[in-house]
Amino acid sequence: MKISEIMTKDVVSLSVDDTVKHAAELMKEHNIGSLPVNTGEKVVGIITDRDIILRCVAEGKDLKVQKVREIMTTNPVVANENLNVDDAARIMSERQIRRLPVIENNTLVGMVSLGDLAVEPKLRGEAAGVLSEISIPSIHNI
Repeated sequence: MKISEIMTKDVVSLSVDDTVKHAAELMKEHNIGSLPVNTGEKVVGIITDRDIILRCVAEGKDLKVQKVREIMTTNPVVANENLNVDDAARIMSERQIRRLPVIENNTLVGMVSLGDLAVEPKLRGEAAGVLSEISIPSIHNI
């Protein structure tokens, strides 16, 4: 099965020049935890709700003026829409990522998430395996 068969096709994305506040508003509006970031049509980064908290809010930066480019993760792992689901799951597991932007000819065409794997009955085992690989507990300094 190809990831194009399970990916979310209507993907909301941001420009590198959008504000972090706008990113947070889009996440709230669409009930999502990450957004791909583009320059033109090319995916150059990804920003997550965690990025916003750790790289902006926790550092006391102003969400209204802080640009997405300043806190996003650059050079995101992306996949071609023809990639096999098993390979996508392996990549997500190895790279410890929950979301994978999908491109065709360097243009964003979709997003595959751990949730997309989990809702497909044939892929539930894959989703569980990926989740166990990316959910390595951190050491807390309390």
